[in-house]
Amino acid sequence: MRGFRPGRGDFAKILHLALPVVGVQLGIVAMGLVDTMMVGRVSPADLAAVALGNLFFFATAIFGMGVLLALDPVVAQAVGAGESEAAARGVQRGLLLSFVLAVLTSLAVAPAGPVFRAAGQPAEVIPIAVGYAHALIPGAPAFFLFIVFRQSLLAVGRVAPILWSTLAANLLNVLLNWILVWGNLGVPRLGAVGSAWGTSLARWFLAAAILGAAWPHLRPFLRPWRSGVARLRPLVRMLLLGIPIGVQLQLEWGAFAATGLLMGLLGAEAMAGHQIAVNLASFAFMIPIGIGAAAAVRVGHEIGRGDPPAARRAAGAALAAGTVLMVMTAVLFLATPDLLGRAFTNDAGVVRVAVLLLPIAGVFQVFDGLQAVAAGALRGAGDTRGPLLANLLGFWSFGFPLSVLLTFRLDRGPAGLWWGLAAGLAAVAVLLLLRVRVRLAGEPGRVAVE
Repeated sequence: MRGFRPGRGDFAKILHLALPVVGVQLGIVAMGLVDTMMVGRVSPADLAAVALGNLFFFATAIFGMGVLLALDPVVAQAVGAGESEAAARGVQRGLLLSFVLAVLTSLAVAPAGPVFRAAGQPAEVIPIAVGYAHALIPGAPAFFLFIVFRQSLLAVGRVAPILWSTLAANLLNVLLNWILVWGNLGVPRLGAVGSAWGTSLARWFLAAAILGAAWPHLRPFLRPWRSGVARLRPLVRMLLLGIPIGVQLQLEWGAFAATGLLMGLLGAEAMAGHQIAVNLASFAFMIPIGIGAAAAVRVGHEIGRGDPPAARRAAGAALAAGTVLMVMTAVLFLATPDLLGRAFTNDAGVVRVAVLLLPIAGVFQVFDGLQAVAAGALRGAGDTRGPLLANLLGFWSFGFPLSVLLTFRLDRGPAGLWWGLAAGLAAVAVLLLLRVRVRLAGEPGRVAVE
């Protein structure tokens, strides 16, 4: 592992890119936290509906998110190699794929009602959750456009426009929640469904704001439209690179989504408390997600330049930084679960569940951070199948069966579901660290889609 030992300059490069990206990721998840905090004052049923509706939307959308992360190796390696035309064609192919993925996601979200009823969710939650999920559909195209713009700007190290646009979108989201959730300014009180409409509007604002603020940096990627962008063979190769990432994220998110559905079987209070804990864990998880995104770019740049030792040091710097920061968030979750739970709701039963789950979230924060950063480093090297296999083995062959066993066989309740998740994350982290060592130890080559 000596070749992965970073120097001070490697840490500086990773943190220079990662910290603004972490800010962007935290801003994105802050929208969900605001929704949860404002809807949590409406009723436990509305809060549970936000949990269920979000789980369903992201369970369908996350595959497309992963497919578009194929832009990381394609664009970052092209930028590192100084091939501007190859980078532009990659971005434009990402735009084509984003529109197709938005349509597919919208069609998948439409039958939310039958899915919730088949899953045995609480009767008082289903109508609200269906309205919430359907109100997210109009924002789906903007959701995917944002990913294309974000990954393109990351590849050239231009994060400030994303950061400021995300901050502005958060402010708009708070205003829209105040109006639509609580029925201010003469608008009917819509509760959880109003929160989803606010999210869709904020996503369109976010995509438009980034395009406007970063136009000087995005214009070389977007204009003129390059010939051959719509050729089938390069699009298929890009899909073959992105589909394993999509399936990997689907498996990972699917484990959390399935846990949420099983939590619904334990009642509305359990689901609502789970939603609070998931939102806080997701907020903290944006730290390693941002560092992993920076690792993908830095590793991709160095491979594009033909410098594998620098790629190894970039991966080592990202893993070390991610570990330190996630230990800090773990301490916060372990020390203040009651304070964090009461920030979202005054319902004693919901707070009790959140206080039970948050220390467990603190335990798995470190493993979750390691696997996210390792997956980013592998993505930058063009290795998208390794993380897929690790998630299949860690989550679905080990963690999720353990969750079911602890909860429904050994009667451990909501905590049993989360301890199984923690064990699965630990297994994925170990497998991916081994994969990083093997994949970057040699001479990783460029990805090719042309």
